[in-house]
Amino acid sequence: MTILAGKLLTFEEAKRAVDVSFKTPLLETEKIVLLEAYNRVLGIDVVAPQDIPGFNTASVQGYAISAQDTVAASEDNSVTLKVWGTVTVGEQPRVGFLSGEAAEVSLGAILPQGTDTVIGVQDSEREDDTLRVYGEVFQGENMYKAGSDVQKGAVVLLRGQVLGSAEIGVLAALGFTEVTVFRIPMVAVFSVGAEIGELGKPLLAGKVFDVAAYSLCTAVMECGAKPVCLGVVDDRGAIAQMLRTAATVADMVVVCSSVDIAEVVDGVDRPGVVVGGVAVKPGSQTVVSFIGEKPVFILPSNPSVALVMFQLFARSLVQRLGGRPVSGLRTVRAGAGSKMFGAKGRCTYVLVELKFDEEGRLIADPLQTTSGVVSSLSSVDGFVEIAENAPAIEADQEVVVLLFRGLASRG
Repeated sequence: MTILAGKLLTFEEAKRAVDVSFKTPLLETEKIVLLEAYNRVLGIDVVAPQDIPGFNTASVQGYAISAQDTVAASEDNSVTLKVWGTVTVGEQPRVGFLSGEAAEVSLGAILPQGTDTVIGVQDSEREDDTLRVYGEVFQGENMYKAGSDVQKGAVVLLRGQVLGSAEIGVLAALGFTEVTVFRIPMVAVFSVGAEIGELGKPLLAGKVFDVAAYSLCTAVMECGAKPVCLGVVDDRGAIAQMLRTAATVADMVVVCSSVDIAEVVDGVDRPGVVVGGVAVKPGSQTVVSFIGEKPVFILPSNPSVALVMFQLFARSLVQRLGGRPVSGLRTVRAGAGSKMFGAKGRCTYVLVELKFDEEGRLIADPLQTTSGVVSSLSSVDGFVEIAENAPAIEADQEVVVLLFRGLASRG
């Protein structure tokens, strides 16, 4: 469904158009070694191949015995058991435990076959190899049964879980050296504009380095995907070919452009442009197209604005391409540092810098999107949304800030 040039969709209409057009592809999986699996997404449910623990173990230091041997024990009529030896942690106990015997066991030691409980040191008396018990002990006391933590065949991790330190520890406990994960999605990023210069090359007069593309590549990585930076195109005739190349090597394409290339993008392949502009400020020139089933986002060349539009429109799609749970930006409440104005008929996003005032209150100070690129990017912590036709936000009014980064990330 191609959107007519010049028609601006509301933010909700634009999001809906993108969601309707985007078809999550069948996600491919791969096996990787466990120590390379951090922050990857599980491609299958993980089933326990064995019990954890795999044997009965002592939960206290004491003596492994058979509960049946203590049935007649009392304060006035103790039961005498013969201690035949000691079992320490990691040691395999002897086979053939006999009735009337006991084995001294350490905390965590394997219980000998034929024992079914542990009596604590303080609950018995020992003299040489004789152990006296003065009360009945019940089966299963002071021990962990085999499979009490995890039973063989149980699902311990679910497909789609992101692997952190805890999850990798679980996999190690189960003996996995490899794990099946979803393939990392690839996102091609390039810039369009005669004024854009590539990093690593001499910066000619009238040009600026390709800031937006590098910022967006990092945003792609933050979503769990791998960016493919294709550089800069300043020849309008080469844009279509670059788009075809990008769609071939990647699952999604992100373009930063200082010129209107919607018509070029729409002509590359069907279904073409689905969002020809959005009624937001800044970022109204944002265009979303599809080359086959692969989404293409045309974002403004202003780096800060491009980051906002990426977070609002592309972030969730990147996460879905990698099988990740879709998560929004973190938020924090703060007081407005000064008055913030919305644009009539448009949803407005105000870039802000977060600071603490003398009273320890968190303050969101507005930043100008037209300010210097370096100062803007180094200061911006997030943005505040002002709904379409909403009244201005007054100074000191509480606002919700959508964060680009954590509060302590700049020290």
